Amino acid sequence: MAPRLPVRRLLAVLITAGLAFAAGAQEDIRLPDLGSSANALISPQEAQDYGASMLRQMRALNMVVDDPLLDDYINDLGYRLVANCDKPKDHFAFFIVKDPDINAFAAPGGYVAVNSGLITITQNESELAGVIAHEIGHITQNHLQRAFEDSKKDAPLMALVLLGAIAAGASSHNGDAPMAVLAGGQGLIAQKSINFTRKDEIEADRVGIQTLANAGFDPNAMAGFFQRMEDVMSANSGGESVPSFLQTHPVTTERISDAKSRAGALIAARKLHPGTASLDRTQWEKIMAPIPFVKDPATLSRIAATGDHLSTWALMRERVRVLSGDAPRLATYYASNLKNQHGFDTASNRYGYALALSSSGRGALAIEQLLPLLKSHPDNLILKLALADARLQAGQRAAALAIYAQLNTQSPRNRAVALAYAMALTIGDDKSQARLAASLLQPLLDKAVEPAIYSAYARASDKAGNSVLAGEAFADASYYSGRPFDAMEQLKRLLKRDDVDYYARVRIQARITELTPLVLELHKRRVKTDDNPDGRQQMQQGDACSGRLCFGIGAG
Repeated sequence: MAPRLPVRRLLAVLITAGLAFAAGAQEDIRLPDLGSSANALISPQEAQDYGASMLRQMRALNMVVDDPLLDDYINDLGYRLVANCDKPKDHFAFFIVKDPDINAFAAPGGYVAVNSGLITITQNESELAGVIAHEIGHITQNHLQRAFEDSKKDAPLMALVLLGAIAAGASSHNGDAPMAVLAGGQGLIAQKSINFTRKDEIEADRVGIQTLANAGFDPNAMAGFFQRMEDVMSANSGGESVPSFLQTHPVTTERISDAKSRAGALIAARKLHPGTASLDRTQWEKIMAPIPFVKDPATLSRIAATGDHLSTWALMRERVRVLSGDAPRLATYYASNLKNQHGFDTASNRYGYALALSSSGRGALAIEQLLPLLKSHPDNLILKLALADARLQAGQRAAALAIYAQLNTQSPRNRAVALAYAMALTIGDDKSQARLAASLLQPLLDKAVEPAIYSAYARASDKAGNSVLAGEAFADASYYSGRPFDAMEQLKRLLKRDDVDYYARVRIQARITELTPLVLELHKRRVKTDDNPDGRQQMQQGDACSGRLCFGIGAG
C-alpha cells in the first residue's frame, strides 16, 4: 500500500486536475443541451466508465470512506437534489473521500465526491446539500463535456495522465513518482482553472441554488457557507494555507452577493406560491421517473417538516469524523469536550463518542454512552445499530445478534443492517448461520460496487460450504477494490477446479470476458499496480513511471 502522505497529495492533485478537466470551455462558449459534438469525443457510457474507474482506483489507495450507512445517506441526500435538478434522469453517484481537507468535486459520469473534512465542518444539512447541489450543477451544465469540446487534445490527455498518476501512486513507494507524472501537465492545469473559477463556478452556484430550493432546503445555505469560507480566508490572510475548497472554488464578495440575491428571490417566490417545489407520486412518475437507486422517488421531493433529516445529518457528520479519523485520538477528543465544553453534550456527539470507543476496542464503554441515547430515541435505527456493534465488540455476541435480527425484520434489505448482521453471523463456525448470512447479502449483489459487501458474502459462502461462490465473490471484491489483475487470476484459477458446475462456469467465463479488454489495455499501457505482475517487475527495475505517460481509464 502506498504511504499515507502520497495518498493525501494525490487527492489534492485529483481535485485540482478534475477542475482543470472541467474548465476547458472559453468564457464565450455555451453549448446547447442537445446535439453537442462533445458526445463524439466522450459518450455518456464512456464518461460513466471514466468515473467508475476513478472510484475503483481511489478505493485501491484507501481514499474512500466505504460504509453502508454513510453511502446510503450521501446518496439519499444527493438523489433528493438530483430529483429537483435540470436532468433528473441522468446517471449520478455520490461518495465520501477520506480526506480532512475542505473540498468536493464532480467527475465524469455524474460522480460527485465530498471530502470528509467538508462534511464535518458543515453546520447544518442545508450547507452540505448546497455544496452537493453546486457540484451537480457542474454536471448538469455540461462543464465537463465542454472541457472535451474546447480541448480536444489536452483534456483527454490530462485525464489519462491523472489516472496514470493514481496507478503509479498505488504501486510506488516513491512519494514523488505520481507528481513527476503530472509535472508536464501542471501548466495546463493552472491555465485551465482560471476560466472555470470565474464563470462556470458562478453558473454552478446559480443552478445549484435553484436545485437546493426546489428540494426543500434553505437556499441561503450556500451563501452562508461561502461567507464562512471567506471568513476563514480572511483569517488566514497572513500567509497561512487556506482550505482546498477556497483554492478550487474561489470565493468573492460578488459571488456571495449573487448567491444571497438569488436565494432571496427564490424565498420570496416560495412565499407567493407555496408548495410549488414538490411533486406528488403521479407527477413524479410521469415527468421524471425512473431514477436508479431511489426506492420511492416521490419522497425525495417532499419538504421535511420535522427535524429528522437534521438529526440524521448530525449523526452522520460524527460518523464521518470517526470513520475517517484516528478513533483512539477522537475518543479522547469527545471525552474532553463532553467534560469541559458547555453545549458540546449533544446526542450526536455522544453517538460519535460511542463510535470512537467501539472502534478503539472499548465496546463496554460505548454501550454506557448508547443506552441513555436509546432511552430518549428508542426507534432510532442508527443508534440501535451502533449498540449492536458495541455489544459485538464487547464480546456480547448473542445480544448483538438479537438486535441485528430485530433490525433486519424491521428494515429488510437495509444494506447497513444486512452487512453488520452477516459479518456477526460469520464470526462463528455454525454453517446454518453462515447460510443465513449469505442469504442476507445475496440480494444486495445485483447493484453493489462496494468491496466490503462482496468480501462479506465470500466469507459467508465459504463457511457455508460453497467455495466456488466464495471464489467468485472474492474476485469481484478485488475488482471493485481497484485490483483487476488479481480478479482475473482468481477467476482463471476457479475455472481449473473440477467442482465448478456448468452454470458457475458460464458465469465465470462471462466475467473473464468482461474483464479481458480492461486488463489487456492496462498491460498494453504498462500500468504499474501492485496486482499487475508486469508492473511489479518493471518497478523492481527502478522505473517509477517518471517522464512518460502512464494510462488510466478514469478522470476526476
